[in-house]
Amino acid sequence: MNIYGMTLDELSSYFENLGEKKFKAVQVYDWLYKKRVNSFQEMSNIKKELVSKLENDFSLEKPVIITRQNGKDVHKYLLKLKDGNYIEAVLMHHDYGNSLCVSTQVGCNMGCAFCESGRLKKKRNLETAEMVSQILVIEADLHIRISHVVLMGIGEPFDNYDNVMKFINIINSGKGIDIGARHITVSTCGIVPKIREFADSQLQVNLAISLHAPNDKLRSQIMPINKAYKLKDIIDSVKYYIEKTNRRVTFEYIMLEGINDTKECALELANLLQGLTAYVNLIPYNETSHIKFKKTSNEQVMKFYDILKKNKIGVTVRREFGSSVSAACGQLRAKEEEK
Repeated sequence: MNIYGMTLDELSSYFENLGEKKFKAVQVYDWLYKKRVNSFQEMSNIKKELVSKLENDFSLEKPVIITRQNGKDVHKYLLKLKDGNYIEAVLMHHDYGNSLCVSTQVGCNMGCAFCESGRLKKKRNLETAEMVSQILVIEADLHIRISHVVLMGIGEPFDNYDNVMKFINIINSGKGIDIGARHITVSTCGIVPKIREFADSQLQVNLAISLHAPNDKLRSQIMPINKAYKLKDIIDSVKYYIEKTNRRVTFEYIMLEGINDTKECALELANLLQGLTAYVNLIPYNETSHIKFKKTSNEQVMKFYDILKKNKIGVTVRREFGSSVSAACGQLRAKEEEK
C-alpha cells in the first residue's frame, strides 16, 4: 500500500496494532509532509526494525512528470501513474497564493459535450495517494508551497467519493500538508446523493457546482448527468448543503458561443439562483480541435455578467490562463493516449 493514502488516524492504528505508541504516526507524518523525505531510511528518529517494517508494508511511490507546459502564471503537468495511465494537474499562480487543480480519476464517465476529459472514458478511480502525491510532486518541481487546492481536474470527484474524502482529510490535517479547509474546493457536475452526503460531513470545504445551463432541456443536451439529476434536484441539494454548513456555493458556468450565453439564458439563470447563498463564476471556454464549441466573445460575457449583476446575483469572470498550455482539461492526456 502507498503510505500517502493513509490518514493520521489510520497510521496511528497501524502502529498500535504493532504494539507501538500512536505518536509514531505523528513522527512519520512529520517526515512525509514537513521534511518531505523520499525514503523511510531518512526517518532518523524511527528505530531500524520499524523502518524495515514500514519498507515492507508501504511504498513511497509518486507519479512521474512526463511533460510540463509553462504559460503566464500557469504550469500544466502530464503525470504518469504506476500502471502507465496518465493524468493532469495544473498549477496557477494567483495574487492570493498558488492553486493546484487536481485530477481525481483516469478519464471521466460524465460525458459533458464541451469537455475534453470526458472524450476518453474513465479507466479507473485514482487512489487517495495518487491525489496527495500530485501536490508533493509539483511542490518539489517548482520549489513552492501550494496554498489552495481545487478538485476540478480530470474526473468527477463525487464519483470517487471515499478516496476524495480521505484526500481532503490528509491535506487538511495540521500534521499533514496543512491546507486550510476553506482553501479546498470540490467541484461536481451534480451527483445529488453525494452533495447531500458531503453536506452531512459538515466540512468547511468549498463546494462548486458545474452548472453550465439554466434549464433542463439545454443542460441535458450538453451534460448527460442532467438526465439523472434535474436542476430542481440539484438546487434542492444545494439548499440542503447551505442549511447544513452555512457555506456559500459557487456555480460554474462555461460560456459557449450561441449555446448558453444569450440574454435569455442570463435571465433564466438569475431566476434559478434567486435567493441562494451563492455566486456564479463565468468561465471563458478553452477551445480544442476535437470539440465543436466556440468561445463566447469578451463583450458577450460582460453583457451576461451585467444581467446577473442587475438581478442581484453575485458573479465573477474567471481569469484566463491562456491556451499556450493546452488549457482545456484533458488535452495533454488525450494527446499522449492518442499517439
